[in-house]
Amino acid sequence: NILKKRTIIYNICVDWQRLVYFVTIFQVKTEKPMTAYILTIAFSALLCAASFIIIPLPLGIPIAFQDMIALLNGILLGPIYGGLSVLIFLIIGAIGFPVFTGKGGIQIILNGPTGGILIGYLLAAFFCGLLIKIFINKKTKNNFYQYLIFSFVTAIGFFIIFFLGIFGFMHNTGADFIKSVYSVLIPFIPGTIIKGILIVLLSKRFYNIIKNYLY
Repeated sequence: NILKKRTIIYNICVDWQRLVYFVTIFQVKTEKPMTAYILTIAFSALLCAASFIIIPLPLGIPIAFQDMIALLNGILLGPIYGGLSVLIFLIIGAIGFPVFTGKGGIQIILNGPTGGILIGYLLAAFFCGLLIKIFINKKTKNNFYQYLIFSFVTAIGFFIIFFLGIFGFMHNTGADFIKSVYSVLIPFIPGTIIKGILIVLLSKRFYNIIKNYLY
């Protein structure tokens, strides 16, 4: 009976520790809430503006920067504010403003070939912010470790966007998996590599600066 009670107490302590850790990760409390809201709106506006920034490549497939900005929003602002900035962008586009690469309307999200990608922006921003919050803290000073984490998180973010993009394309167009991969992923790999490198460099440069404005 004593052993049983000790086991129960131990399990309660472990569960409580996990709960505290979980709450800490998702904690949205900040000493500078007004600054957090301003940054959220500013980053959302930047994501909207990125709709009109397209750089052509010699291969004929241009580089669009919205996915890059969405990931940066999550990495720099965290899961809550980063996710919120992307959600605001989606709402602005859903009500008709042409921020979805020159188009607008809820039908683009629900029925368009890029609907899965747009939803991917939101989930990728959230999970990128969450992973950064888990793996990088104030005691993380090692530059190599930070570059490694930023690279890993960026790869996860792009995976989420392309994963949802491929299956969204399949669902909304009726295309098979192979055709969807060739339409959504393959042509954009060179541009994605370039943007991934930029995300890592910008994250390393601005992460601590933005964090100081939030906390």
